Parts: sequence; C-alpha cells; structure tokens
Amino acid sequence: MADTNQPQEDGEPEGTKPQSGTANADHSVTGMTLEEIIDASGEFEHLNELVILHIKRSGGLKSPDDYFTLVTPILDLLEREIQVCSVQGITKQQMKLIIQDWIDKEIAEIK
Repeated sequence: MADTNQPQEDGEPEGTKPQSGTANADHSVTGMTLEEIIDASGEFEHLNELVILHIKRSGGLKSPDDYFTLVTPILDLLEREIQVCSVQGITKQQMKLIIQDWIDKEIAEIK
C-alpha cells in the first residue's frame, strides 16, 4: 500500500486528488454514479414526477417488483442520455440542464 503522505509526481500528497467516482474540483461530474449525478443536479423530485406518471399510466403497482420493472428502464434511458450528451469537463449545472430537458421531454410524451 502506498504511503499517503508521500508526494506524487505532481507534488500533491497521494489521496488529495479527486478519485474516480467523485466530482472534480471544477464541479465536473466525471466519474460520478447516476445516483450521485441525479442528487447533485437537484432533479430527483422532477425524476420522481416522471416515475409517478409511468406508474399511473401502467395502472399502478401490483407488487413491489413492479416498481423496479418500471423504474429500471427509465433510469437506463436517462443514463444513456447522459452518456450521449456529456462531454469532458461538463459541469454540474450543464448536467442539470441535460437531465431536466430529458425529463421534460419524457413527461411531455406521456401527457
């Protein structure tokens, strides 16, 4: 195991640079999970609105498994949209707009 107090090649102590799976210092979303991105974007309630519409359209939940059956494809599509629209160095605000626009489009298609 590396000594975390030893400087790296760039002079920074090991462990002080953002690791994969965390936001970079410039507020980038590189390496974040879908859950972290949704949370950071502040779009959870908006996404929940879309999920509720899907549940209503399907006639409601008949079992606990129905929730995952409905939600998983929605999250998969959102994740794909993020992958397609993201660029290196995208900020959380830019990601928020991508998510917000996608959810709005999905809601409009349902209504």
